[in-house]
Amino acid sequence: MRESSSSWVRNRNTVRHTPKTLGSVSQSVILGILVLVIGLIYVTQGTKATSYDYELSEIETEIAELEAKKEDLAVEREKLKSIATVNTSEVAANMQAGQVSGYAE
Repeated sequence: MRESSSSWVRNRNTVRHTPKTLGSVSQSVILGILVLVIGLIYVTQGTKATSYDYELSEIETEIAELEAKKEDLAVEREKLKSIATVNTSEVAANMQAGQVSGYAE
């Protein structure tokens, strides 16, 4: 017995497959997760830049302190050189020690 309908053919599936798509709720959830991930990446990168800025500021402060110490040491060195020069000077050797004679009133 043959069927006259062309849609019912022997050894063929009668099920029609529909393409699977995501619903609007699933799409919204996926979009929300993507926005959250991108936001977290942005925040971490901004935090890194801020921490680098703090490190740079600390290093610049340390450099300024070391330069001030260097200048202080240069002044101290010149004082010691001048004292050594005075001690070896003939003019200073021939000078008499000073005495306090009194105070003016």
